[in-house]
Amino acid sequence: MAKDYYKTLGVEKNANKEDIKKAFRKLAHEHHPDKGGNSEKFKELSEAYSVLSDDQKRSQYDTFGSAGPSAGGGSYGGGFQGGQGFEGFDFSGFGGGQNGQNFEFDLGDIFGDFFGGGRKPKTKKGRDISIDLDLSFYESVFGGEKKIHLTKQSKCKVCNASGAKSGTSMETCPTCGGNGKIRQAQKSIFGTFMTEAICETCGGLGQVPREKCTSCRGSGVLKNEEELTVSIPSDVNDGETIRLSGGGEHIKGGTSGDLYIKIHVKRDLLFKKEGKDLVTELNIKLSDALLGGKYMLKTLDGDIELHVPEGAEFGQILRIKGKGVPVTGTKRGDLLIKLNIKLPTRLSRKAKEAFEGLKGEGI
Repeated sequence: MAKDYYKTLGVEKNANKEDIKKAFRKLAHEHHPDKGGNSEKFKELSEAYSVLSDDQKRSQYDTFGSAGPSAGGGSYGGGFQGGQGFEGFDFSGFGGGQNGQNFEFDLGDIFGDFFGGGRKPKTKKGRDISIDLDLSFYESVFGGEKKIHLTKQSKCKVCNASGAKSGTSMETCPTCGGNGKIRQAQKSIFGTFMTEAICETCGGLGQVPREKCTSCRGSGVLKNEEELTVSIPSDVNDGETIRLSGGGEHIKGGTSGDLYIKIHVKRDLLFKKEGKDLVTELNIKLSDALLGGKYMLKTLDGDIELHVPEGAEFGQILRIKGKGVPVTGTKRGDLLIKLNIKLPTRLSRKAKEAFEGLKGEGI
């Protein structure tokens, strides 16, 4: 019985390759056995896609149907054999028209999400590094630059990571033929498909040195102690992590990993942050709370003279604008000063007489 591959995928006969791929992807995900789907239905979908996604086989199918030029020939997608369960089928290939030969097709871009990636090789990347960095409270508020020292695998400066001896040339890699990648045929439940992997001999460069660098012995990298300057943003908090792209270890034929810097902010005895504001406390005398007074106050910008208004209350907040945490450009939060009134533990006779006199005033 002739099979209608267009009907199987739910597309029109004039559908283009992209429409066919989208239809197959949608239905294949729905009926994939690993996701609880029907293996028979999935087999039919794969058979239809293997034919309609290939221009030559689609043309033959449109002319002769699924039976091919000869009614006795094998179908284009009938290469599934074996038992009734999904595991019993032979997915090493699909039937290749009247000759019954297997053909290869690539489903890497369609089923990449099943296996965590497509068929293209990923660029090699060096190892990431994680370090801890202590900051003062001042540095966490205003940011700035910090110099750090670490030992890591870095580019060989003698050969610039090529691995070749100075003054010598490179030659074509004998393993990959200069391509930098190795193509491999892999068999899966979907058929035989091609994958690419970075050549281990040349590290993806396509070339190898005629003579190896005497410094790195051809590896292109050396373990060195380096000094890095890290830019610390303003308003960074304890426990946050700063990522320095390319600050990790280097690998031949690839890119450097990243450097992750975990911030530890030292506690300050005078200040703490509340959003974009800085908060501190000030102990004042009872007499200054009643009559007002002046105090020298420490800020992150230096000492300033603070005027305490008369009649100040315990816990009252005084605000100094623009002395807090940087927001954007020159704009900053405020400095909030919480007043604590320090009560005397002993009173002189004169002070007692003065307060006795104040009782009649309701104080």
